[in-house]
Amino acid sequence: MTEIVVVILNYKTADLAVQAAKSAAAAMASVCGAIVLVDNDSPDESFKSMSALVRDAEWPAHLDVQVLQSGRNGGFGAGNNFGIRAGLDICPAADLVYILNPDARVELDAIDALVAYLDTHPEVAIAGSNVYGESGEDHCSAFRFPSLASEFEGAVRFGPVTRLLKKYVLPMHTPEQSGSVGWILGASMLVRTSVLAEIGLFDETFFLYFEETDFCLRAQRAGHQVHFVRESRVCHIGSVSTGMGRWTRTPSYWYQSRWYYFSKNHNRAYAIAATALNVLGTSLWRVRRRIEGKPITGAKCFLRDMVSHDLKALLRPTPESAIRVVGLPSDTALQTSAE
Repeated sequence: MTEIVVVILNYKTADLAVQAAKSAAAAMASVCGAIVLVDNDSPDESFKSMSALVRDAEWPAHLDVQVLQSGRNGGFGAGNNFGIRAGLDICPAADLVYILNPDARVELDAIDALVAYLDTHPEVAIAGSNVYGESGEDHCSAFRFPSLASEFEGAVRFGPVTRLLKKYVLPMHTPEQSGSVGWILGASMLVRTSVLAEIGLFDETFFLYFEETDFCLRAQRAGHQVHFVRESRVCHIGSVSTGMGRWTRTPSYWYQSRWYYFSKNHNRAYAIAATALNVLGTSLWRVRRRIEGKPITGAKCFLRDMVSHDLKALLRPTPESAIRVVGLPSDTALQTSAE
């Protein structure tokens, strides 16, 4: 029987995280392994709440369900790395690792569909689900990699430009068929353990955003493929922990992640050019909105904050990549639900 480690990273969403774990457990009738719920040092009572909810729930006998405390909030990548390494210590023979957001619910055949897809496509290292919202609307699940062209197209938001640069438009929306994409959402991501051993885990230099983009790019540069699997359906509430849809002002860690992604994976000149094209595109969009008599929407001070951040980043060296390897964390003592 295939062994899978499921990692669910929680930050102040204890009830949702346990519901996500229950949906995963129900979908794991044909596979065994572990479900690891990691509390990412939430400032509330999340760890205690999850521990109690897991202890009081009924779980399939073939699954080991654990609640762990990371001990620090190092962001999405660091928290998931903690869970992956701890989960592989619990199930060292696991063939696959499944990353699931706490605000997601998997359909009964969603995990089986991902596993079957990897079984029949040995060239694929990472498989992602067809994600939809609570009302059934499609969420964008598959993307092309960010580029200079995508920065301008996404900022200018003008139909003729989008048609001209259609090969570079970042969101692929919902592909009609399963197949190769650039990168997939970390909300529902199945990864081969062998690939984790080869390329490492998430880069913990990213606090939040761009870490799954970077991870998929590293996999592809190592010769592996990333695929979207239409048959695997997952319901995702979306941005409950981060509040992205409710931002009035973009947080600094988004700018930090964006700059680091471009400067790390291309170079600093590329990052500068990406910012310049974003500024140009956004400025043209704002001019058009004013001419049309429409309001300027979006986060406040976006351009000013991005330019200010990137100018300061130019004066600092690009951070060294902080990519963890597979294995039990040695720098943080595990606090488990059994304690």
